[in-house]
Amino acid sequence: MAIKEKKISKIVTLILVIFVCLCILIPFLWLVISSLSLRVNLTSIPLKWFPSKLNFKNYNEIIFGSSISSINNSLRKGILNSFIIASFATLICLFAGSLAAYVFSRLEFHGKAALFSFILTSQLMPMMVLIIPVYVIFTKMGILNTKLSLIVADCSFTLPFVIWLMKSFFESVPKELEEMARIDGCSRYGTIFKIIMPLSTPGLAASGIFSFIIAWNEFFSALVFSSTLNSKTVSVIISEFSSKVGVDYVAMASAGVVASIPPVVISIIFQKQIIHGLTAGAVKG
Repeated sequence: MAIKEKKISKIVTLILVIFVCLCILIPFLWLVISSLSLRVNLTSIPLKWFPSKLNFKNYNEIIFGSSISSINNSLRKGILNSFIIASFATLICLFAGSLAAYVFSRLEFHGKAALFSFILTSQLMPMMVLIIPVYVIFTKMGILNTKLSLIVADCSFTLPFVIWLMKSFFESVPKELEEMARIDGCSRYGTIFKIIMPLSTPGLAASGIFSFIIAWNEFFSALVFSSTLNSKTVSVIISEFSSKVGVDYVAMASAGVVASIPPVVISIIFQKQIIHGLTAGAVKG
């Protein structure tokens, strides 16, 4: 009887996994199919699910720049902006978040639990509540419509997550290793960067990947804080396709596929680090 229950449990689990995978993959597959179709295929009745002839024109214009279309030039600029903003935001969050996480995991001070709870609960506040005061602050600082404003905004979203994840990792590192290093004459910063950080590499990798993906996909703050091409991200540029080239579904789908390639590739390459980072960090804390 127990064997049958295990088999049923495995079958149910497999069905649920397949269902979740289909829910995730089908929209992306349809995006790819739409990007390779002709506009008449997507607007015809009945709908043609698969194109009779593959259309690579939009990819050629976006990637290789064979067209002088301003929207494709803007898209390439937006991809570069997104990469710069996401990279700097990730590096800042990893550096500041790791140091803050070390303080919460190793040091004792008054109000430690309350401060950590406040940092986590700050994630519950919607961006729409903060957007006006942040906009006013950025305007007075003179950094509106710059990459710096988007980096600061992305860091404010991602930093609490990095602190929470890295705190769990640091707590899983034995304190005895630090104590031995301190006895041998290593300073506090020396133990952090020579012992704690190397042992927490999976956590740093997982935190960095998630930070990059969150910053890359951020749309609302990028839409509000950037109105010039020098700071617009790829997500904002894609939203402008409908107004600049009409309702060109094929061009929008092609741009969406190109914009989704970096985070997908990063996730595939570092999937082992992501899994290891999330599971190892859950041992303690």
